Amino acid sequence: MRNWLWLLFLPLAAEAAGEGSWQASSIGLTLNHRGVAASSRVLAPATPVSGQMTLVAWRYQLIGSTPAGLRARLCSQSRCTELDGESGTTHAFSGVPAIEPLRFIWEVPGGGRLIPALKVQRNEVIVNYR
Repeated sequence: MRNWLWLLFLPLAAEAAGEGSWQASSIGLTLNHRGVAASSRVLAPATPVSGQMTLVAWRYQLIGSTPAGLRARLCSQSRCTELDGESGTTHAFSGVPAIEPLRFIWEVPGGGRLIPALKVQRNEVIVNYR
């Protein structure tokens, strides 16, 4: 929780700089097999926005252990970026229209059943734009 608190201040910083922001979250998913990619629900602004993304903060929560080799990506309609942990920020979507939805993509390489299954409890993003 402590690692996420600082992200709450990003929208305030964005407004102070003449920018905007939107936040979205969704419940997670369960991935039962290796070698299969699964997508989160779409994360999009609640109201229409204009401008281009500048900084995107992400956070996801897993239930249980992290499977070896877990590949987590955050994707817009036009590009994806690899995530290096359960929370962080990225400029990878700079220049992407701020109205474009985002989604998390989960994959564990290999084949066969995942024991225990990958259980994602929650996905969250904060998108700053100008």
